[in-house]
Amino acid sequence: MTLIDIKKYDFDIEIELRYANTNNITGKKIFLEEKCLLVKEAADKLFLASKIAKDFNCKLKIFDAYRPKYVQETLWNFSPNADFLTDPAKGSPHTRGIAVDLTLIKNMKELEMGTDFDDFTEKAFHLSKNVPLKIRKNRSLLLSIMTLAGFDFYQKEWWHYQLFKPKKYPLINKIT
Repeated sequence: MTLIDIKKYDFDIEIELRYANTNNITGKKIFLEEKCLLVKEAADKLFLASKIAKDFNCKLKIFDAYRPKYVQETLWNFSPNADFLTDPAKGSPHTRGIAVDLTLIKNMKELEMGTDFDDFTEKAFHLSKNVPLKIRKNRSLLLSIMTLAGFDFYQKEWWHYQLFKPKKYPLINKIT
């Protein structure tokens, strides 16, 4: 399966690959390639999402997309929490190139979402009642944009979106 490098296309988005720097749950740089990759179907939907976000005077900011198996293994070894990570032996939507973790930017600032990316607490749930209404509205805006663009979501992570029926997509073990 071919992966598309989002940085090479005219997407009006910001990219801060968290696993390609130390600002992540491990505190270490673990993604060596530093490429923001998705399969074409997911890239097309992301492009549509960026256009919908623009209608709301917002911009998408990506934290993670395709995740090589060694990155998934490092994360799993750091925190084998099946509520938030997938065992690398099973393969995650990220290792299939069909998932994207992201937030919204407005006026050059990230919208407040109540937790940081990769927060493994109930506060990160889309419908968490442990965050103020303003934050729930921001999460709802992101959810609306991404679902209108054709993505599915994971209820325990406000930042995670993926194509429907992820297991129909093959695992991608190497970046070509």
